[in-house]
Amino acid sequence: MTAQNADVLAQSLKPRHVRMLSIAGVIGAGLFVGSGHAIAEAGPAVLLAYIAAGALVVLIMRMLAEMAVASPDSGSFSTYADKSLGRWAGFTIGWLYWWFWVLVIPLEANAAGTILHAWFPQIDVWVYTLAITAFLTLSNLFSVKNYGEFEFWFALLKVVAIVAFLVAGSLAVLGLMPGSSTHGISHLYDTQGFMPNGISAVLAAILTTMFSFMGTEIVTIAAAESSEPRKQITQATNSVIWRIALFYLLSIFLVIALVPWNTPSLMKNGSYQTAMEMMNVPYARQIVDVVVLIAVCSCLNSALYTASRMIYSLSRRQDAPAVVSRTTRSGTPWVAVLFSTAAAFLAVIANYLAPSAVFEFLLASSGAIALLVYLVIAASHLVLRKKREARGETLTYRMWLFPGLTWATIVFIIGVLTSMLFNQQHRSEIIATGLLTVLVLMASQIVQRKRAARKSARMVAVRS
Repeated sequence: MTAQNADVLAQSLKPRHVRMLSIAGVIGAGLFVGSGHAIAEAGPAVLLAYIAAGALVVLIMRMLAEMAVASPDSGSFSTYADKSLGRWAGFTIGWLYWWFWVLVIPLEANAAGTILHAWFPQIDVWVYTLAITAFLTLSNLFSVKNYGEFEFWFALLKVVAIVAFLVAGSLAVLGLMPGSSTHGISHLYDTQGFMPNGISAVLAAILTTMFSFMGTEIVTIAAAESSEPRKQITQATNSVIWRIALFYLLSIFLVIALVPWNTPSLMKNGSYQTAMEMMNVPYARQIVDVVVLIAVCSCLNSALYTASRMIYSLSRRQDAPAVVSRTTRSGTPWVAVLFSTAAAFLAVIANYLAPSAVFEFLLASSGAIALLVYLVIAASHLVLRKKREARGETLTYRMWLFPGLTWATIVFIIGVLTSMLFNQQHRSEIIATGLLTVLVLMASQIVQRKRAARKSARMVAVRS
């Protein structure tokens, strides 16, 4: 890894791009489909799981925003970990985060391909998967504005879909939805109570729901490519509470109010489709398929963008090959985009050619990365805030109740990680992520030693 080149990113994301990304960037297929599994697991008390997970995200975003407003950077929390905890921390969490989004690329592309194959079965799934990935890769190669524009419309369509569901669901609850076979909120308690499977099921559901929020932090990465990053980060973070309350808590509340939690179709068809079928909405399955297709394409688009920006930042800090930081004349890190896409295709090949256990390990290795990212953000905030206060710096955006809430967040995350270790369903994820983390930590030590050796060699050469 040699010296960095002078390539820099363009600041061409428009305010509306960042604003819409902040509003709906976190909304993925997990809300429309995966939430059904959480409801079936915990019953109506899944609301408590979403409240806990949502509160954690709000606190993490507040900490991250404080650091990002003070120092906007496309490497976001990886850069802040570098500055606060050491090169090893920035290196490790940066590469783990890149790996997380690299794995998302083939998974989301395959989900999109599966939906399209169901509509047009004469074309194989892999053809759709390849075509969608290639198209979005090309759009990301030309300009960051392309990413922003695609994500703007993807996000807008997701918002319209959720608002339409909230309106229809509210009318059904109030008994004003024509043709609906369900109304009222009795399903919150009339099927074995509010917490039918006990508090342990709610704790398990927290683990499931927490990963639905992964991606909220992307706005701090994207804002670095806007003309007013501090303003965009502040606005996005201030809106995170109502976004989670509206899109997650209210929509899940409506689902569990309208659908008995033990309805089999929740697991099979997902929460939104089941609720819409209960309301006798025509073409419910087709509508949900379209919305999920938009959601997975949005997530794929964001995965390509986020992975490329993280490895670009690592390259700029000499923690990835220098060639990765090369940009086009328009300021697009084209090597980083291609490198991330190529890694995703290697994961797909591993799925087809390697034993199934290999790909299962690859998937499991990303299972706890979200929590590690949150833990590093909280730890970095703790250190950087104290350093800035010691230097007498004035912060224009602050975390609430520092340091108490920051410490409480750290303790909560460690508690969740520990519970995953003792939960049979999630234990493999902790083990696989732990092994991957150890490997990346070892790589960081090797890179640092080589960097120190080159520095010593240059100093000797200068003296001689």
